[in-house]
Amino acid sequence: MDTPLSTIAVVGLGTMGTGIAEVLALAGREVIGIDTSEAAARQAVTSLEASTARAVGRGRITEQERAEALARFRTSDALAAAADAELVIEVVPESYELKQQVFRELDAVVPPTAILATGTNALSVTRLAAESQRPERVLGLHFFNPAPAMKLVEVVSSVLTAPPAVEAVTRLARELGKEPVAVGDRPGFVADGLLFGYLNQAAAMYEANYASREDIDAAMKLGCGLPMGPLALLDLIGIDTARTVLEAMYSASHDRLHAPAPVLGQLSEAGLTGRKAGRGFYTYEAPGSQTVVTDALTPSPERAAGDGRPVASVGVAGSGTMASGIAEVFAKAGYTVVLAARSQEKADVAKGRIAKSLERSVGKGRLTAEARDETLGRITAAGSLDAFAEVDLAVEAVAEDLEIKQQLFAALDKVCRPGAVLATTTSSLPVVAIARATARPEDVIGMHFFNPAPAMKLVEVVRTVLTADDVHATVRAVCAKIRKHPVDCGDRAGFIVNALLFPYLNNAIKMVEEHYASLDDIDAAMKLGGGYPMGPFELLDVVGLDVSLAIEKVLHKEFRDPGLAPAPLLEHLVAAGCLGRKTGRGFREYARR
Repeated sequence: MDTPLSTIAVVGLGTMGTGIAEVLALAGREVIGIDTSEAAARQAVTSLEASTARAVGRGRITEQERAEALARFRTSDALAAAADAELVIEVVPESYELKQQVFRELDAVVPPTAILATGTNALSVTRLAAESQRPERVLGLHFFNPAPAMKLVEVVSSVLTAPPAVEAVTRLARELGKEPVAVGDRPGFVADGLLFGYLNQAAAMYEANYASREDIDAAMKLGCGLPMGPLALLDLIGIDTARTVLEAMYSASHDRLHAPAPVLGQLSEAGLTGRKAGRGFYTYEAPGSQTVVTDALTPSPERAAGDGRPVASVGVAGSGTMASGIAEVFAKAGYTVVLAARSQEKADVAKGRIAKSLERSVGKGRLTAEARDETLGRITAAGSLDAFAEVDLAVEAVAEDLEIKQQLFAALDKVCRPGAVLATTTSSLPVVAIARATARPEDVIGMHFFNPAPAMKLVEVVRTVLTADDVHATVRAVCAKIRKHPVDCGDRAGFIVNALLFPYLNNAIKMVEEHYASLDDIDAAMKLGGGYPMGPFELLDVVGLDVSLAIEKVLHKEFRDPGLAPAPLLEHLVAAGCLGRKTGRGFREYARR
């Protein structure tokens, strides 16, 4: 069954179908574009002409290569045009009825050796194959949008698919310059299976009024390095499309995390389906535009209006990487900083770490020697919290343990002057429980920095039900001065970033537990298909499996959702002492330094 796949039909000439046709034509394949709409076929030709002209202009192809590619592409409004195709890729709308009709008609047209591929990202490939007269030659070939730019292709096998058919399309994907990953047949496959659960949780977070759409999107871009925030991405994908994918996922998994957030149904039914409609979570300049315009939900620049408290001096409690990073950030911004640890020796070591960091910045040309000296001169290392007596803002960055933090805040309550703002950098513990350790819970707020603090722009500002308005205003003003982007959120487990990130990581682990896909394929799928800077298993090993498990447990305890229960594989690895890069072994093994 060594099929050359030199003549390929693409059924459905929307954005995805046209993109796939372009990839194939530029790679030397004869391409037959089929669509019942003459307008769609004309638009496909126009789009192909325009995109290849841009490629010539950018020096990616020659004018001759462009002309040859255009000559290899022809269109038709009838499936009969696929009679000579060795491979047919259908990318018609996500409807079983429509796709099954296409497959039934193709059975009567294409030769017995032809492979039939569905581009679905939500429907069962097995169910579609069962309707065909040649189920062993039916598989999924899931490209990502825009197809010419995105490297990932998921090759989806059903229990009926013959291995030679899989081998043929996998070889084709590589010849097209794509990165194929082999996956089984379940809704969403790998990339969308992980992505849409995360998008759904973000929609539910917004619907619950926990955080604004702008803050949710900024948090995930700045906190995780994602190219787009989840709500903006839902608008790009199409809210109706996302709802369809989630419905299919939920029908297969019955996991509440996949049950579409009601707001997705409400927006879809109102016709507010995202960019293509000109309005979704955001409002756009026009249907199809990517330009966001101000609407009734756009926050005003004065949203944190109110007089804050003056802050000239800052105390940072702790001696670890986070504490020294935060102290460096404040000192660079011109604040007088007291860095206090449990002993003078530990405080001196932490200040020494800052000195090395500043020296590296000088070496890279990011900081002058004079600025280095001035910054270091603003930092006083102290072996006791007593040095915080006159600070205006005290920030703790000690171990992520509620009892330890409560003891520290009880001490700060006695040491710090009246009116000083007390901030915790906790990433998962209830801020109000820490605040209640003091006699002034109204002065306590969360300031969740991200590691490494000097580089990461995000700070989650966590307000409890007891936090005073002027304390909130103070912290937002301080964030602006230290050049960080503050996002407001309430006091619940995970805040924004961890509440959305860790269920996604947990679901990736479950995929491996179920032998659905390999670590490497899942990591590749999320980097190539989702634009993630790191795959989930790379990230878990960097964060630390023990830290990840602790956050998963906090989320599960707070939200009581069975889908948030930590994956057993994660618990087993932690129990075995395989904690990630820091121990030399986690999901992968690392060379000891």
